[in-house]
Amino acid sequence: MKDFQSGLSNVVSLNIGGKKFCTTTDTLTQREPDSMLAAMFSGRHTLCQDPLKGYVFVDRDGKHFRHILNWLRDGVVPTLEESQYSELLREAEYYQLLGLIDGIQAVLNKRKEDDEFHTELTRIDIIKCIQSEKVRFRGVNLSGIDLSKLDLSYVDFSHACLKNVFFSRANLQCAKFRDVDAEASIFHNATLRECEFTGANLRGALLAGACLQSANLQDACLVDCSFCGADLRTAHLQNADLTNANLEGAVLEGANLKGAKLNNANLKGANLQRAYLRHVNLRDTHLEGARLDGANLLGVIR
Repeated sequence: MKDFQSGLSNVVSLNIGGKKFCTTTDTLTQREPDSMLAAMFSGRHTLCQDPLKGYVFVDRDGKHFRHILNWLRDGVVPTLEESQYSELLREAEYYQLLGLIDGIQAVLNKRKEDDEFHTELTRIDIIKCIQSEKVRFRGVNLSGIDLSKLDLSYVDFSHACLKNVFFSRANLQCAKFRDVDAEASIFHNATLRECEFTGANLRGALLAGACLQSANLQDACLVDCSFCGADLRTAHLQNADLTNANLEGAVLEGANLKGAKLNNANLKGANLQRAYLRHVNLRDTHLEGARLDGANLLGVIR
């Protein structure tokens, strides 16, 4: 009877954006011990729990949470359409499930190998090219290619089509992405220090954990982008469209956000010390826990 009661106490009821799930604390903590879910159910944090029904509430879309749970139970990446993988990646990034992020990337990489003839260059072609002193891929179609973990510093990708390209953990320091179409590309943990993204389309791109110190993102489309935990110190974001972007926990110390659109942007816990926010509209921006010491807030709309 004691073991049975102990098992029941290990059961967790979850309410993910209105969808109900039932699992155990072992499932939530063992496979990805460094994840947000593991931290939530480690016993160190107070949880938002319905006092009557006992559900722990998480304010996220529950559409793909069953895939999250199945990953934590079995370690198997689900078989999905490419558009659904993009949505699942966003949830995996939110819950900080790095193993699932890498697993999804591996599945997509395998798919791209079969479709690589649609691109103008292959990963092998690019590896050969970057051994030369000056590398330019201006205007080239590299959609869907895997360029993760490569040293692509100083490479000129201006005007290229980079949709769904994997740049995870790549070194892209001082690379040029002027006016590229990089919609839904993955820059997870990439080095993008002093890169130029002027006028680039990065809608829906994943830049969680990326280093973007002093990067130039002026006039870029950053709608629905994830910069969770990214380093954007002294970045240039003038007139950038950050509508619905996730910048939770990002470091924007000294960043220039003059004229940036921040409608429904998530800046919870972000570091905005000494940032330039003059006359920026923050009325619909989520700033809970953000640090604004020394920021230029003259004429800010709140």
